[in-house]
Amino acid sequence: MSIKRIARHLVQHHWRARQIFPPAVLARIEQAIKQGETTHSGQVRFVVEGALDGAPLFRNQPARERALDVFAHQRIWDTAHNNGVLIYLLLADRDVEIVADRGIHAKVGAEGWESICRAMEAEFGSGQFERGVIAGITAVSRELARHFPPGASHANELPDAPVVM
Repeated sequence: MSIKRIARHLVQHHWRARQIFPPAVLARIEQAIKQGETTHSGQVRFVVEGALDGAPLFRNQPARERALDVFAHQRIWDTAHNNGVLIYLLLADRDVEIVADRGIHAKVGAEGWESICRAMEAEFGSGQFERGVIAGITAVSRELARHFPPGASHANELPDAPVVM
């Protein structure tokens, strides 16, 4: 366990996520998700967590493991075509993780998702959080459109609104 990481999480905490992602930015992110979902039959969720606290922090839970927990908790795995995608940002670590259900993951693969994550992190490194998130949503939607075009019974199975934890 890194004392530096604990300190960063205690200092950043949840207020930082609300500062970087105020309601107007969250509304634009939601609109990007809605727009993207018109081009495919998949489901995209964006979740930002300001910092870990309690047991996850003191267990030194990696962002990837936390993203898997969020994926399950948000029921993103529960889509009809196994094509739900979570874009998870752990703000204190500036770490983006994409967790995709097996239907779309089999088509894109870990390298494809990792490329999108790194591009988003590069935007975050220059303070461009909104631009980075929307670019990530656009890239994920492009992959979903390529492999899961919209169908006749295109239902919105998951909320489009971003989640701030």
